[in-house]
Amino acid sequence: MPYGLEPRYPVTLGEVEYGYGALVRALGGLPRVVAIDGPAAAPWSRFVADLVAGLAAESRAVRMVDARDHVAAWPEIEKRTDAEVLRGDPVFATIHDAPLSTMFETLPDPRAGGALTIVFGPGSALFRHDLLWYADLPKRLGLDAIEAGRAPNLGQPEKARGDVRRLLFIDWPMEDRHRRELAERWDRYIDLSDPTEPRSLSASALSASLKHLVGGPFRTRPRFLPEPWGGRWLSEKLGAPGGPNLGLGYELIAPEAGVLLGAERPIEVALDVVAAREGMALLGTGAAAAGPAFPIRFDYLDTVGGGDLSVHCHPGQTYMREIFGLPVAQHETYYVMVGGDESRIFLGLRDETDIAAFRRAAERSLRDREPLEIERFVETVPARQHQLYLVPAGTPHGSGVGTVVLEISATPYLYSLRFYDWLREDLGGDLRPVQLDHAFANLVSERRGTAVRELVPEPIGVRAGDGYREVAFPRHPDHFFSVHRIDFEGPVPDRTGDRFHVLNLVEGQDIELRTAAGRSHRLCYAETIVVPAAVGPYELVPLDRGPHRVVKALVV
Repeated sequence: MPYGLEPRYPVTLGEVEYGYGALVRALGGLPRVVAIDGPAAAPWSRFVADLVAGLAAESRAVRMVDARDHVAAWPEIEKRTDAEVLRGDPVFATIHDAPLSTMFETLPDPRAGGALTIVFGPGSALFRHDLLWYADLPKRLGLDAIEAGRAPNLGQPEKARGDVRRLLFIDWPMEDRHRRELAERWDRYIDLSDPTEPRSLSASALSASLKHLVGGPFRTRPRFLPEPWGGRWLSEKLGAPGGPNLGLGYELIAPEAGVLLGAERPIEVALDVVAAREGMALLGTGAAAAGPAFPIRFDYLDTVGGGDLSVHCHPGQTYMREIFGLPVAQHETYYVMVGGDESRIFLGLRDETDIAAFRRAAERSLRDREPLEIERFVETVPARQHQLYLVPAGTPHGSGVGTVVLEISATPYLYSLRFYDWLREDLGGDLRPVQLDHAFANLVSERRGTAVRELVPEPIGVRAGDGYREVAFPRHPDHFFSVHRIDFEGPVPDRTGDRFHVLNLVEGQDIELRTAAGRSHRLCYAETIVVPAAVGPYELVPLDRGPHRVVKALVV
């Protein structure tokens, strides 16, 4: 079977409801206050206008209250959310950790005698209400709306043009925390992917469907992004949409991933919502320390027929917390799915590298737009297929041309601190930013020579049986997750053991995951799947001849 672009899962104890008629019926005939919360980038004007029209068609009078009319003035919101440490930074902002309620100046009582009142917009749940709905928008569509100038930032006037920097580092973290706090209270969940026909689930159907979902393996909806260094493997091998030069394949990235529920015209539910409502069944007790979000991410970096990735590093624990405002460092690993003798991975420093000389050369390259001989300072190692490369925070790294890397990493994914990006322009024709101050502040200068060789570990056998062998790649002490590989030609027994597994079929055409509870799920080449902690015993069963390999990641 081919790689699945839209994996779907059943709705139980109900069904997906479509359109504004379903929402009007769900409002009922009682005079009450209904709060409809959701992200700032959602198409509120279209949604509210069509909902009011649907109510009018049923001769229902309604009073509308826009929650956005009660936030602080925009200059005051900018002042409250713009941390001094990164003020003016062209790329990054410090995560704003205050609750969404701090955006508001007033929270008037919306109740009006004898009338149906709808409070809508971000923060509506903060107003007194009788029913709570959440109108969600997948992150990819919110980002598209901001980039196209169709949506404002959180707290901005409706007609304002939003800013991507604020969206990624201020709006999304605030909205995600707010959504998690509300997740157990919704009476209805709405997907506004198509505002002409919103898709919704009742509270009972959502609850039952998510409980069923985490009782077996499931995939999240993948997303593919073009990049100026992008290659051809994602489009040619997996059939990924998006045209040439796809460089990123988001297999499982918690802040953006969603799960599709329903066989036809499915509703998309954010993975963050699944984790908020079914955290113990999904993650198990072992992942609790990693925070409220799903703690491991899988994504592809495709440079086959493209260009070298930038040479960059990621922020360490202290810098991440004090400067960027996140508690988890961006520790990574690279698993090479496509490589060869001519392919390379940039990893660590050369033995003889002088850090001051490296910085001077990088600054001169950026200032004068001259090529930098990056290999004078950064080590390269062969990109061996099925080898894992450890990339703890602070390590200079990047995948070279002609590779497909499966990146298995901690959840943060936006903090690439570039030393050098080949003087490359982005897809809009602007020079891509290079963050030398951030990069050199996080560079771990001891990762050179012997220390680099330790970042290319040989796997160690952990178990074997009839027709299979499982190995573990020794992990770096900073990594809270471990990566294993299972090589097999026959069935392989396994169990979650109170911790979730994430699997990817890195060799072979098709296998099936079969659980002890009688659930099954097909997994095709290059697909990533979550096996929730609640699954317990399960089995990997080949569906075609020849060798198979599965990569498995788990929190240790």
